Amino acid sequence: MITNVLVMIEGASNSLLFAQAAKSLGLHPIILSADPAQYDYLAAEGIEAIRVNTDNLEALIHACYQLRSAYNIAGITSSRESFYAAAGKLCQHFGLPGPNPTSIERCCDKFTQRQILAEAGVPMPAYHLAVNATDVKRSAARIGLPVIVKPAVGIGSDGVRLCCDIDELAEHTHYLLGGKYIWQSSPRILVEEFAEGPHYSIEMMGNVVIGIAAADFGPPPHFVCREYIQPALLTDDEHKLISEVSLSCLQALGLGWGPKNIDLRWTKRGPVVIEVNPRLAGTPAPQLVQLAYGVDLVTEHIKLVIGRRSDLTKRHSLTAAARILVPDRDGTLDWIKGESRAAALPGVAEVKLYVGTKSPIVRRGDSQDRIGYVIAASPSLVQTEAILQRAVDLIDWSIKPFPTL
Repeated sequence: MITNVLVMIEGASNSLLFAQAAKSLGLHPIILSADPAQYDYLAAEGIEAIRVNTDNLEALIHACYQLRSAYNIAGITSSRESFYAAAGKLCQHFGLPGPNPTSIERCCDKFTQRQILAEAGVPMPAYHLAVNATDVKRSAARIGLPVIVKPAVGIGSDGVRLCCDIDELAEHTHYLLGGKYIWQSSPRILVEEFAEGPHYSIEMMGNVVIGIAAADFGPPPHFVCREYIQPALLTDDEHKLISEVSLSCLQALGLGWGPKNIDLRWTKRGPVVIEVNPRLAGTPAPQLVQLAYGVDLVTEHIKLVIGRRSDLTKRHSLTAAARILVPDRDGTLDWIKGESRAAALPGVAEVKLYVGTKSPIVRRGDSQDRIGYVIAASPSLVQTEAILQRAVDLIDWSIKPFPTL
């Protein structure tokens, strides 16, 4: 009997969930990666990996043809945004269900995304594109400080900073253009108005809004999320308006297939779209949706990938929340403890640590600053927050400063 495989290109924070969901659907997951050793869970989970230049589409096509000599490729996907368009191209090449790669590529370029959404009348912050320090300074003057300055292509708040004055603007511009920031292509910077107000993260599948979470960030100038609550506490009118704006984004960008994640803020003029992510959100978003509603977004996504109908029926209604563990200093992690006690608390669904003792801690001001998370769920927001706080209070760590030279 020929084995049905799910081909995954590279990995992300939720790629282990993808592999586990694939197995639950009777599929054999195989990951194509330029460096399989970076994924420490492969051996533990018995996931097959093939080394290939994942930046080369022809190399990926060749690898898939080789796989087809021994397996039936049931579907191809990626949990990492930067390879999602390539997955879509492979799906087109092999006649498999998948996203429109052109729509994905246009969406991943935040400036192009902004242009398309602006033409469709979607509410957004004022923005300008800059390619040098003079452009950045001129753009900030046009918009008015404070502004958000970020790379036009990127994820996880990498290189994103709030600049409140000229000095901060110059400092961050120098960081982006002075050789410290690593660009994958020619430097292109987006300078945006700072949209102030509560932040919401919308999870969608096809044209259906599955859940709207409230997101709380750490102190500026960076945007490192500290907590998610699913569902967000919204009025019916707020929920309706956020849903309508989200759907208008998908229509404008041609993103009708599969999962999407949209970030927006509720400002004085209502919902303002921060960005549209043309793929499933990373951890812990899928876990929160499953705990809150009983909808497994990862499994339902894979069903679409292999040509099956997804089931988005909500089976219950709980409040789920995640607290992200973020260090307050750089140095060497001397010890970390309490995670097992936290995980044993009633109502705690998951405790995950990304680091071990003696790990170097170097904060970047982006999503890579996370050293772990705790997820809890219960029938009420008050109860969930109380469980989450008790669990977090049980986890402690010590960071030794790096030696001074």
